Amino acid sequence: MAAVKAEKSKRANTQAEIGIMGGSGLYSMNGLTKTKEVQVTTPFGEPSDRVVLGMLEGKRVAFLARHGRGHRILPSEINFRANVYAMKLLGVERLISVSAVGSLMEDLQPGEFLVPDQFVDRTKNRVSTFFGEGLVAHVGFDKPTCGQVSTVLADASVHCGVMVHRRGTYVCIEGPQFSTLAEANMHRQLRFEVIGMTNVTEAKLAREAEICYATIAMITDFDCWHAEHESVTASEIIATLVENAENAQRVLREAVRAMPEERNCKCGAALKHALVTDMKLVPKATKKKLDAIIGKYIS
Repeated sequence: MAAVKAEKSKRANTQAEIGIMGGSGLYSMNGLTKTKEVQVTTPFGEPSDRVVLGMLEGKRVAFLARHGRGHRILPSEINFRANVYAMKLLGVERLISVSAVGSLMEDLQPGEFLVPDQFVDRTKNRVSTFFGEGLVAHVGFDKPTCGQVSTVLADASVHCGVMVHRRGTYVCIEGPQFSTLAEANMHRQLRFEVIGMTNVTEAKLAREAEICYATIAMITDFDCWHAEHESVTASEIIATLVENAENAQRVLREAVRAMPEERNCKCGAALKHALVTDMKLVPKATKKKLDAIIGKYIS
């Protein structure tokens, strides 16, 4: 099994173009060929699992199970920094997230997909930046997902005959508990569309890493607010995800096939005007630690 070290990022930067972050119910990627597993070592520790590299629809893809294979890791336990930095080390420029979410709207039904264009962060215990330790950066995050990749995901869903909603707000809670009824009603009053426990942290880190990020939010339930449905349970979520697993796999394959070669977004230059600290004052250890994402700005 290969190993990838942070200081060897230049050698690793050719291994994948597109990353897929599999959420609840998606622990592997069908259709990958010429596969190999790599244990990626990052300055932020170990990712959730070994990364599976392979070819999909003619493109180099890196797949990582966000919660680990077998679903071993709580949302608050995920090493988000290691997961995203591992993708950066492997050369990933576009990261597709697949996640289970609850619906907060009558017209968003279990079994349907939503491609969010906004996030609200209600987490409490997450480290959601690579920066600090002598280096300050403030990236723009008004549009937290990549418009180009989001369009590809929505179009791929339509192509595959999957009901998809092209925009909406994903409110991210800490978990692992599901919402109280009061919280669910508050989120509905605020007009949020779906609720989950992972994506906003990934999105923030992907932006800092200058990786395009977009989400396929797989709606599994109505949280606890719907009078005609029982309160959400983990077994219900998994059952719905199993039913939708093939849809997700088909949409992902189509999205990878249809992904344009060139990025027409600003994600790849997110740090261009974000680095605040005088580089002469940044500790060498910090520069080395963050080389994969800031190297082009300090060379």
